[in-house]
Amino acid sequence: MSPISVHDDRIVQEVTIKAGAQRVFAALTKPEELLQWWAAEGKFKVTHAECNLQPGGKWLMRVTSCGPDAPRALTVCGEYLTVEPPRLLEYTWILEREDLPETLVRWDLDEKDGYTTVRVTHSGLITEELRARHDGWPLLVTLLKSYIHNEPDIAAKERA
Repeated sequence: MSPISVHDDRIVQEVTIKAGAQRVFAALTKPEELLQWWAAEGKFKVTHAECNLQPGGKWLMRVTSCGPDAPRALTVCGEYLTVEPPRLLEYTWILEREDLPETLVRWDLDEKDGYTTVRVTHSGLITEELRARHDGWPLLVTLLKSYIHNEPDIAAKERA
């Protein structure tokens, strides 16, 4: 995994996963899969996910955050802008109940020889404070990779 890089108003994180792009795309877009991997013990856990996977479709995740104070519920939502399985997914990112601007998340998937390079770019982070509040992408791509690598018989699922 490459270290997190910050460019002006965006954070870019990249990881290579031993699985086809179709498999990775499914993990990014199926609610039942998001519930499985978008969680880090003692930090956060997705408790509900909705995905209307089409341009203009809405998505939503309810997240329980386990911060230093006490657990609290957050809702993150947005609208799909670009949906091109299995290589590109782009959507707006809105943290409800926070006074933060709408930002943009883009997932680029490049498959070669059974491996997929996954690059997530979170842009619109116009201040250092915004970038600091959205610095969890290295952990998230690690969780995604671990989830897919720990599945039994990935190849059989890809053929299904």
